[in-house]
Amino acid sequence: MNKDDKQLTIFVISDSIGETGELIAKSSARQFESENYEIIRYPYHNSIEQIKPVLEKASKIHNSLIVYTNVVKETREFIERKTHELNLHTVDVMGEPMRQIQDILGYEPLREPGLIRRLDENYFKKVECVEFAVKYDDGKDPRGAKKADICLVGISRTSKTPLSMYLANKLYKVANIPLVPEVPVPKEVYEKDVDRVIGLIANPEKIISVREQRLKSLGLTSGAKYANYDRIREELNYSKQVMEELGCFVIDVSDKAIEETAEIIINHMESRMWWDESSSWERKTWTQNAIWFCDICRFNFGKKWKRRKMQS
Repeated sequence: MNKDDKQLTIFVISDSIGETGELIAKSSARQFESENYEIIRYPYHNSIEQIKPVLEKASKIHNSLIVYTNVVKETREFIERKTHELNLHTVDVMGEPMRQIQDILGYEPLREPGLIRRLDENYFKKVECVEFAVKYDDGKDPRGAKKADICLVGISRTSKTPLSMYLANKLYKVANIPLVPEVPVPKEVYEKDVDRVIGLIANPEKIISVREQRLKSLGLTSGAKYANYDRIREELNYSKQVMEELGCFVIDVSDKAIEETAEIIINHMESRMWWDESSSWERKTWTQNAIWFCDICRFNFGKKWKRRKMQS
């Protein structure tokens, strides 16, 4: 049987927003090299009355899976009992981590939904980083390059803006500067610590494809200079020259997803092992996703565990 013949439907149930369950479901499904799956998220389902219809719906769909992150005992027990009764495949995201932590600490978790989403210090830092990315997007104010944790440079359609926003959600302040042959590179970029400057390039075919889609969305023809092959080669050659002058780290984003490029940037930053007290990011070699998941467990046990900083 062809691996794409089977349609998989994943129901993500949560008593909070369900982002953790969806992320785990998506990451797991992608391991099977198939696009033939659907993830349906049911956030804020914290009562049996809300959850029961979802499980009954799933039971009527062939090849369905239940992924749940509920922490309240009553609803957890109902899900376990009902899915067994309906013969459904299930993944209990929170159960085993909480059981193991309870064994170590010797007391029960709080079992309060949404604790990780309460307004803590990281929340406000994330808002600050997102606002920074918006303010200093696309070279609006070159002074942002000096203030940023990371400065992205590249020609139009090399994913500078989506990368800035993605990294902002990882607690990095990011400014991005477009490179255009007719426009001088702001002096702030040359004055920036080169380890914090990231150059983005892509092959001409990729750039043309993305720019043509952009023109189409604006109701313009693909014959514009913006999507002209020779013009794009000129821009790319100019950008590579600038990046060589800067001596910055360069990434070819032609065949990379935003998440993949962001991970390369994060690894590059962390490999420098600096600790700048003025920087907005607090971690070195820990990945944000691991911290995030640990925070979920941390909040559920009502303890503010201290994170140890990595020693240089």
